[in-house]
This record gives sequence, C-alpha cells and structure tokens, in this order.
Amino acid sequence: MSNVAKRVASFISTDTECILEPLSLPEGPGGAAAVESSPYVPCIFCKECYLLAEQNQLLKHMIIEHKLVIADVRLVADFRRYILYWKKRFAEQPITDFCSVIRTNSEAPLEEQDNYFLLCDVLPEDRLLREQLQQKRLREILEQQQRERYDTSFRSMCMFCDQEFTGNRSVLLNHMAREHAFNIGLPDNIVNCYEFLAVLQEKLDNLQCLYCEKVFRDKNTLKDHMRKKQHRRINAKNKEYDKFYIINYLEFGKSWEEVQSEDDRELLCNLEEDWSDWEEHPVCAVCLFCEQQADTTEKLYLHMQKSHGFDFPKIKSEHGLNFYQQVKLVNFIRREIHHCRCYNCQEKFQSKGELISHMEETKDITFLPPRSTWDQPQYYFPTYENDTLLCTLSDSEDLITEDQSEDIPVVSEDISSLKALKQSSVLNQLLYEENKSQEKF
Repeated sequence: MSNVAKRVASFISTDTECILEPLSLPEGPGGAAAVESSPYVPCIFCKECYLLAEQNQLLKHMIIEHKLVIADVRLVADFRRYILYWKKRFAEQPITDFCSVIRTNSEAPLEEQDNYFLLCDVLPEDRLLREQLQQKRLREILEQQQRERYDTSFRSMCMFCDQEFTGNRSVLLNHMAREHAFNIGLPDNIVNCYEFLAVLQEKLDNLQCLYCEKVFRDKNTLKDHMRKKQHRRINAKNKEYDKFYIINYLEFGKSWEEVQSEDDRELLCNLEEDWSDWEEHPVCAVCLFCEQQADTTEKLYLHMQKSHGFDFPKIKSEHGLNFYQQVKLVNFIRREIHHCRCYNCQEKFQSKGELISHMEETKDITFLPPRSTWDQPQYYFPTYENDTLLCTLSDSEDLITEDQSEDIPVVSEDISSLKALKQSSVLNQLLYEENKSQEKF
C-alpha cells in the first residue's frame, strides 16, 4: 500500500464522521428556478445534452437514435420544462403508454421495419401539460410587461441620433417614432424591451438593414438606404421578433398569425352585418407638443386640451378651418416645435421642454398666429413622415365659403395664343438668368 493510501485509511479509521463527498445545501427558493433556467436541455432517453438554442439538434437526435417524434413542437411554450417532464414520466412507465406507434416499411421483412413513437396533444396528459406551460409563460410575460410599464429606471441610447433617454421606455420609443419615423409599436404591446432594442442595435452595428436585412459596406450607405427605401421599420416576417410582442403569448396552441387570420375570417363572415357604428381607430397619433401617443384622435385632442391648453376642435371651429387648412396648421406647428421656436412670439429656446413651459405660461400655446403665417403652400408637405394625425383630420366641414376661400397654388395660363405665351412665360426669365450665369464660367 502506498504512503498516500495508508494516510487515507488511517484518517478514515480515526474519524468515522469524515466527509468523502461534497454535501448539498438545502435547496433555496431560487434553486428550482436556477435548474429550470439552465441553458442545456437533456435527451428524454439518454445522457446527451444540447444547448436550448440547439433545440433542433436535440429533436434530430431523438428521432434518429430513439425513434421519438414530438408533434407541433413549435407551439410548446417552454421546451425545456416539457422535455424534463416527459423524461421523468418515461422513466416511470413504458413509452407505449403515452405514444402512438408508427410502423415504417410495413410491407418489408420484419428485420427491415422500424417503429417510431409519436408524442402529441391527442394524449390528454400532453394536452394538459402544454396548457399549463402556456399559462405559466403567459403569467410570467404579463408580470414582466407590468414591471416594464411602470419602470422608471430605464436608460438607453437612441439608435439613430445617439441621444440618451432615461425614465420610462415609452420616452425612447415615442422619440424614435416621432423624430425618426421608426415605429415598432405601442410600448404597452412590447415586452422584454431591453433585449429587443439590443437585437436591433446589434443589426445596425453589423451594418444590416432592419427591414430587408441586407448588409452594407459602411454606416452612411446603410443610413441612405434605409432613408431612401423607407426601410426604417422591422421585418414582420422575421420570427426573431415574435417573442417581443404580447400578442404572441395570448392563445394556447396557436401562433399570432393564426389568431390574426381567424379575426380576418370572422370579419369576412360578418360582411352582411350592420357596420354603421363601426369606427376606425388609428394607431400612434402623436401629440403636437410632447411625445404622448393615443390610439384615437379623440383621446389625443383631450390630452392636448388638458395637458397643454390647446383645444384643436375649438380652434378648427372658431377659424372655420377646412381639411387642407388643418393639414397646413398641423405641419406648421410641428415644424415650429421641432425648431424649438414659439409660433406666436418667435422666441427660440434650447430645448422643447423650455419652449412648452414658456408657451403654457404665456398662453401663447392657446392662440394661433395670423393666418398668413401658417396658411402657406409650403405647409402642405408633412413635417414628419407617417404622421398619423394628418390621416385622421376630419373633412366633414370641408366646405369653402367666399370669406375663407383658399389661394390654390396653381396658376392657369391661356394657351389660345401659344406664341404669346412662350414670349411672356416666366421660364424665359429663368432660362435667361441660367445662360447668363454659365457665360461667366
């Protein structure tokens, strides 16, 4: 016996309470969660383990090595818990107690036939397990969403202007929708916002377009592409984004596309019903003075009246504004606010917050400047892309009287004398000035 062995034997003989193996502390409240949150998933039948991200490799292994097929696995809410449950159950009872047997090559000799086992939700126990996992995940997701809704410790940079935002996540999301026409949806429809933004930022850092997902050679080329092609939005067909939207967790056994298509079919089946009380609810109409959003114009008008003292319906009625004048007024106000300039006294400020405080204190926000200031053709053009408010302006009072007739920026010329028209056309003067400037060079 070696000296080391003798020492160990001597130690054991003199201390009968010696510890030969590590002990395990009592499992605390976080113990089970820690096990469940492991990144590895074991095979149901053997000791093979795969990363959760390699789910398809595990499924392939179980089909090839153990002849097990799991039906509709993409609809299992928690794949790891599902596998752990059936690993335990298969150790307790034969697989044939749970699975349907599918025989392949049934007409071939017996030695060439194979038996595959199908595990699906036709089995009541499997169905119940899937429902419980779905309900558990839904509770967790709703709790996470609730925490994010009221979280005031949020801190993140804008992906397009590098401005930092703190407080609530809605501040950043509303900023990107308003200032950069990048709208990923209402904040309350999104969950795991930090991870979502990190995924999008990583794509931009890799010079990848968020919509068409092409990769470009440099940042400026990517920015020009997304702006010119209007690709400042995400690719709805990319399944990577599904987990960031609440709708994808709502109904057991169905993807959000199926839920949505069922809604469409229901609409088609009810075409003959009376739709006289149906109202369209636009999404993400943004306040003229802050980043508050609302899903209807009525809510937005109420917000502007209560929070800023700006009563849009009253102003429209008092000034007799038709649809096109409302468009010009909205674009005018948005442009002035964007430049941090009071549209009444023309004083400029360092930030929008200072500007709004000034306008609310002086009541400049409640009165319009002279009509000639904002009723200009240049304000036909939107200040912001995809300004939902412009699409929801009412044209029910779009009747032009003699006192409020609009100067249409179109000049009609008499073409009965084409020669005289050519001689007097304003283009002649422009052409003359162009030729004169070229002669200098």
